[in-house]
Amino acid sequence: MLRFFGLVICFLASVSWLMASGQKQVESKRTPVYQEHLDLSYYLDQKGGKQPIKTWNDWEKRRSHILANMQTVMGELPHPVKPIPLDMKVLEENTIGSTKRFKISYHTDDPKQRVHAYLFVPQSATKQHPVPSVLCLHQTNSKIGKEEPSGIRGFPNLKYALELAKRGYVSLAPDYPSFGEYSYDFKAHPEYRSGTMKAIYDNMRSIDLLQSLDYVNRDKIGCIGHSLGGHNTMFTAAFDERIKALVSSCGFTRFHKYYGGKLKGWTSDRYMPLINSRYQNDPDLVPFDFTEIVAGFAPRAFLACSPISDSNFEVSGVRDVIQIAKPIYKLAGKEENLQAVYPKAGHDFPVETRETAYQFFDTHLK
Repeated sequence: MLRFFGLVICFLASVSWLMASGQKQVESKRTPVYQEHLDLSYYLDQKGGKQPIKTWNDWEKRRSHILANMQTVMGELPHPVKPIPLDMKVLEENTIGSTKRFKISYHTDDPKQRVHAYLFVPQSATKQHPVPSVLCLHQTNSKIGKEEPSGIRGFPNLKYALELAKRGYVSLAPDYPSFGEYSYDFKAHPEYRSGTMKAIYDNMRSIDLLQSLDYVNRDKIGCIGHSLGGHNTMFTAAFDERIKALVSSCGFTRFHKYYGGKLKGWTSDRYMPLINSRYQNDPDLVPFDFTEIVAGFAPRAFLACSPISDSNFEVSGVRDVIQIAKPIYKLAGKEENLQAVYPKAGHDFPVETRETAYQFFDTHLK
């Protein structure tokens, strides 16, 4: 008799698991896939019918589909019930003028691994007068990582973490997984479908760290990056609305205008391998594009810095994105929050352009 009941319980448990699994599959099928990433005037209902976007609630439906489709490529955004403690440790301390530079380490998702970063704290930042902060993400530079935006090594035009600190911001420059001091084997971590999602979650924990500092205004968080750091900034801000203002330098173009629609550059383990293995490097098959990502920032402040001679990210594709996203910012009543500049430069972040970026932060975070 006991054996019989045991078999019944196992059977019911199996049925319950199958029903739950089936429910998840049904739910995943409910997220419609859009063929037209350049047309943001509608959302798809549960029957696949086009419904015009007339209200902000209508747009939120389309935006939820955008985030869901990004996760089909990047993997699901982690939502731990209880994130592991950051356990920030200070490893070094230096004084640069009126700014303190701390080399720190902290946990993000693995109690056995620590992310290293440089934290800049201006003299003006105090518990009594907390100041805005900016997360500063580096470009593709395997050996030095965070040292470049920190002004320690690398190109002088990319020392934005140091320069922002001198303007009164608390700034944080961490390593991207597998760069700098951050040893990381993506294949050994199947819990992440992409290096992009791993970086997004690390960045979100970095924002947790900034918000934990009593001299930081937790409601005034920005993010900035160049190249890899530029689209890393955008991907993170898509999922983390605590980022109130963001700047992307040389960080994106429409997929169809990225090297003539050849997406191989997006497909390494550090980025999104499924673009190759599932979507055949075909921009017609990838279920999202930067038009949707940028529109999804609304009403938050976004500045695109796109040099006209950028050999990585074709400028006309950036112009397309900004133009297509404008109606959504207009719907939000914040047309002025979507900005773009097109300097006469190559794949670079010139002095004048950085000054524009810093003034942009001043406007929206100060």
